[in-house]
Amino acid sequence: MNGARSLPKRTPQPLPPDVVLMNTLSMVLGAVFAVILLTLILAWLVRQPLFNLSAIEVQGDLTHNNAVTLRANVAPRLAGNFLTVDLGRARAAFEAVPWVRRAVVQRAFPGRLKVVLQEHQAVAYWGSEGDSTLVNTVGEVFEANQGDMDAEDLPLLNGPPGQAAQVLQIYQMLAPMFEEIGAGLEQLKLTGQGSWRAQLDSGAAIELGHGSREEIQARARRFIATLTQVASRYGRDLESADLRYGNGYAIRLRGVTTGNPGEQNNGKMKR
Repeated sequence: MNGARSLPKRTPQPLPPDVVLMNTLSMVLGAVFAVILLTLILAWLVRQPLFNLSAIEVQGDLTHNNAVTLRANVAPRLAGNFLTVDLGRARAAFEAVPWVRRAVVQRAFPGRLKVVLQEHQAVAYWGSEGDSTLVNTVGEVFEANQGDMDAEDLPLLNGPPGQAAQVLQIYQMLAPMFEEIGAGLEQLKLTGQGSWRAQLDSGAAIELGHGSREEIQARARRFIATLTQVASRYGRDLESADLRYGNGYAIRLRGVTTGNPGEQNNGKMKR
């Protein structure tokens, strides 16, 4: 009909506040219910036998430990299953075992933990004689049963806490130098005042004094270069040496006395 008139568009009326509140509340409750339901489903799944820890596979360094003993000692300290076990705590449990320096723990589906171990490689004893502490190849101090040691002829190092790496470095520098004259460096100590003291396998004590690595090396080199000549002159073994002199060193030879006839001065000679 040409004479028909179009009706005006009606503007949508906003929902009443109580209806809006009810819709919002329904959506929130639905989301909460979905989260709870999903949580319950996941909790049920992780309790299924499929996710139990069925095995712990141990690889790597097993010189002082074996896989059976490790599993027996560590397994009771592990909580949870394959999905929930704390890998950080598992690693700490393995690293608490004597001789274990580092452990890498990974999940290996299905239901296994794969552990790769690195053991300490002992190169010296640390501290006083009879202590159960050792030093590894990187200068770390660790506790271990010395009855498990493969070699008992390790040197004894000592020094202030936290200085094991430095003492090991100086030992590794000096030991080959003394081997040149057929002497073994048996002990090396860094005192609290920063002075170095050594003892050879013959029992001879050597005062190396204070100073940098280069200064200690220079004193030892000067001493070693002339010791054989001095000792052979008297046909005696070295008893002690003091390298703290600026232009030489003082030595004491077993059974050698110097000074006026009939007067002993303990065989001490300055060179």
